[in-house]
Amino acid sequence: MSSSELGGLAGQVVVVTGAGRGIGRAVAQAFAREGAVVALCARSAHELTAVQREIEAAGGRAVVRPTDVSDEAAVAALVSETLRTSGRIDCLVTAAGVAAFGPVAEAKTSEWDETVAVNLRGVFLCCRAVLPAMMAARRGTIINIGSIVTSRTLPGSAAYTASKYGLLGLSRVLAEEMRPHGVRVGVLSAGATDTPLWDAVPNPPSRARMVRPEQVARAALLMATLEPGATLEEVTLLPQDGIL
Repeated sequence: MSSSELGGLAGQVVVVTGAGRGIGRAVAQAFAREGAVVALCARSAHELTAVQREIEAAGGRAVVRPTDVSDEAAVAALVSETLRTSGRIDCLVTAAGVAAFGPVAEAKTSEWDETVAVNLRGVFLCCRAVLPAMMAARRGTIINIGSIVTSRTLPGSAAYTASKYGLLGLSRVLAEEMRPHGVRVGVLSAGATDTPLWDAVPNPPSRARMVRPEQVARAALLMATLEPGATLEEVTLLPQDGIL
């Protein structure tokens, strides 16, 4: 079943964090193909501009919103500007993420702090910022990009794993709090996905065996385009041959 058959995203406004590369880029492109106006969010304006050009070349619409999701004022400005120019926010996809790998005994506090700031604080700030508009409209979908590390242990990923456990807990609580308000909250946990995140991992699995970002984007589309009355709150996407 195609996403168009599920309702599509024509006329909707979607904010995608981490939209400059990897999963975020693929999500932004997929949502734009379904008719959404996509607000592209990341720290690198250069990367976002490249994604915007790709989307517009394919006939879609996107705006560039350079933002550090760990910065409260920057996130508030992202949401207020999107509402000012578009009048609504129908969906938020939090795909921004960083990771530092190595044993806990050798971990740097600065790397721990940055990982938690982007992967957990950033998700909290973005979710909280879009809630007033979604609650007022009594509709909206939040999709937080999680990770398989919350169910399978990956040595050397303590900070990343802790941040994703936090994201999962935050999302579960938020889903319950938003249920009476018509706002759907879900976590899309991906297994090994062929993104730049693996550049920092010594001896990673073969990229050819990993899930592709475009496949994660298709799952996100499914979550965003379900008709009212149903919600996908925890979705896990894994490489078929069984690697992490």
